[in-house]
Amino acid sequence: MIETNRPAAAPAEDEPDLLRDQFRQLLRYRRLLGAGIGIGLLGGVYLGVSTADTYVATADVVLRAPTDDPFNPSLAPDKAINIGSERQVALSSSIANEAAKKLGVSASGFAALRSGLQVTNPPQTMVLRFTYTASSPKEAAKRANAMTEAYLLKRQEALDVTRDKMVKGYQDQRDPVAKQLDELVKQINSMPAGTGRDAAYSSKTDLQSKVNTLNSNIAKLQALDMSPGRVTSAATAPPGADGPGIVMSLALGAAVGLALGLLAAWVRLVFDPAPRSEGDVARALRAPVLGYLPRDRTGGGPLLAAGEADPRLAEEYRSVAFRLAYDSRFADRRRLLVVAPRGSSETAAAVAVNLGASFAETGKDVLLIEADLRTPVLASQLPTDAGGRPRWSQTPGSGAGGGRHADSEWPDGRQLVVDAGESGSFDLIPGERARNVPRALTSARATRLISEADSPNSTVVVLAPPVLSYADALALVDRVDGVLVVCDPRAVHRSDLSRIRELISGAGGTVLGAVLHAPLPGEKRGKDKGAAAPAPAPAPAPAAPQPLTREMAEPEQHIPGDGTDTVALRTVRMGRR
Repeated sequence: MIETNRPAAAPAEDEPDLLRDQFRQLLRYRRLLGAGIGIGLLGGVYLGVSTADTYVATADVVLRAPTDDPFNPSLAPDKAINIGSERQVALSSSIANEAAKKLGVSASGFAALRSGLQVTNPPQTMVLRFTYTASSPKEAAKRANAMTEAYLLKRQEALDVTRDKMVKGYQDQRDPVAKQLDELVKQINSMPAGTGRDAAYSSKTDLQSKVNTLNSNIAKLQALDMSPGRVTSAATAPPGADGPGIVMSLALGAAVGLALGLLAAWVRLVFDPAPRSEGDVARALRAPVLGYLPRDRTGGGPLLAAGEADPRLAEEYRSVAFRLAYDSRFADRRRLLVVAPRGSSETAAAVAVNLGASFAETGKDVLLIEADLRTPVLASQLPTDAGGRPRWSQTPGSGAGGGRHADSEWPDGRQLVVDAGESGSFDLIPGERARNVPRALTSARATRLISEADSPNSTVVVLAPPVLSYADALALVDRVDGVLVVCDPRAVHRSDLSRIRELISGAGGTVLGAVLHAPLPGEKRGKDKGAAAPAPAPAPAPAAPQPLTREMAEPEQHIPGDGTDTVALRTVRMGRR
C-alpha cells in the first residue's frame, strides 16, 4: 500500500520556476528599483538636455603612399603607412595650429578647437575619419574641413621635406664623383696611347657608373607622386542635433536605471538574512510551508476568523488544518504545539485558536491549552463559557458550575468552552500567571492534560511562548511531538529557523510545517516586535469543578501532579546537526 499522506520535503523546482521565483524576490525591493529608475531618468534628462545643441560633422580622407607607379599591385599601402601614427599626427597640436590660422581662432579658443576633434580609423582601411563636434551645424562642418585640409597640407609638407632631403643627399654623393670624373676625362685626353691610358679608361668607366646610379636615384625621387591623400567625403552641415533626443534619452535612462535597480536589488537579496521565499523557509525548517495567511483587511479583529468580512483568512486556516490532518506524524498522536520564533505571539495565538475551530468543524473533540503562562490573554479575547472538561480535574459528582480551584498553580482545573459559531465549539484551558513557569509546564498534571489527545476522536492544540525567547516550548516538545512554527518571513532570519529546527529536534520533537503571515499592523520589517504587553487580567470565570484530592485516591497510590513532585527541565545541547 502506498502512503499518500507522507509529509513531503521541499520539492525540487525546475529552472523556469526558480527564475520566476528569483524575479518575484527581486520585486520585493521596490524602493531600490524605484531609486534606480529615478536615477536613470535623471541621467536621461541630463543627456537629452546636454546633447540638444550638439552637432557633429564628419570628413573622410584616404591616405596614399608616395609611389612612381600607383597601378603597381605589388605595392601594399599598409606597409608603407603606419595608420596608427598618422592618426596621432592628425590629433597633434601642429595640425590644430594650422587649422586655427585658417579659421582665425585666437589662442584662448585653441583648447576648445582641439577638444572638439576626434579622429578614427575604420578597420581594414587606410581611411582617417575626422569627426568634429560643435554647437552649430555650420561651425561643425567648417572646422571638420579645416582640420582635414590642415592635416593633408602638413602631410604634403612632410613628404616634400623628406624627398628633398633624400635628393640633396644623393646630389651630395654625386657631385664629388662627377668632379672626379671630369678631371679624369681631362687627363685621358692628354695621355698618350698605352697601358696607362687603358687603366684611366677603366677608372672612368667605374666613376661614370656611380654617377649614373646616383642620377637614376635622384630622377626616381623627383618622379615620385607625393600626394598625401584625397578627401573622399567632405564635411557638410548636419541636418539635426547629434543627441538621441529627450524621448529617447528618457527611455534609455529608464532602461539603464532599471538595470541598476535590479543589480542593487540582487545585491540586497544576496546579503538579506531573511528567507527570500517559501522554499527558503522549507529548507531551513526541513518541513513544508502549510499556508500563507492573507493580510487582514480588518486591520486586526477578533482571534476567531470564522464569520469575518474577509473569508479568505478562515479558508486558509481550514486549508492548514486539512494538510495537518493528512500528515501521518500528526494523525498518529494528534498533539500540536503552536509557537512563534520570537517577539509577539499574537499571530501564533490566532493560528492556534482557528486551527482548534477548524478541527472542531470536522467533528473532533478539541482541547486548546494556553501554555503561555507569562502573558495569558485567550480567556479575555474569546467568547467563552464554563465547560465540563478536563475529566481528570473533576471530582466525582461535581458539576460544571461548582467546585473550586485546587491551588494557585497551573493547571488548576479551570476549563472554558469557546463558541466558534458555525464551526462548533471547543474546550480551552486558559493560561494563568504562575510563580514558577518551568515547574508548572513540566508537572505531571500538565502532561496528563496534554494526554487528552489519546482519547478517541480528540485533538489537543497547545499554544506556547516564542521558542527563541523562552525555553517554555522546549519543555513541552517531547509531550506534543508535532510543532507548527508561525512566523513573518520578513522579520525572521534563516539562521533563526535553522536554530528552531535544531532545538526542537534536540528536544525530541518534529517540525510539522510552518505558517507564514504578513507583518502585523505597526510592525516594521527586520525588527522583532517586543513581547506582548501584559493583557488585562481575564474576567473571573465560573468556578471550575473541584480537582481530585489525595484522600479520594486509592490506597498506596501516588497521585502525580499534586504539587509534591515536578519533572526536571531537559537541557538541550546546541550543536551543528
